Amino acid sequence: MTDIEQKKENVKMHLKDLRQNLKKMHLEVAEELILPKPGEVKDLMNKMDKLLKLIESK
Repeated sequence: MTDIEQKKENVKMHLKDLRQNLKKMHLEVAEELILPKPGEVKDLMNKMDKLLKLIESK
């Protein structure tokens, strides 16, 4: 696997993880009326920042 293919796979993996976390958070808010903890939101923001840096490094 080339370096570019590996980076694409890493981005896909990170996006799937973020999507899963956001879906869970959305369900908690919409169905259970539970607001996310600030730390959970901050963690997702940090993951998104890391992903953005990975994409920009190409």
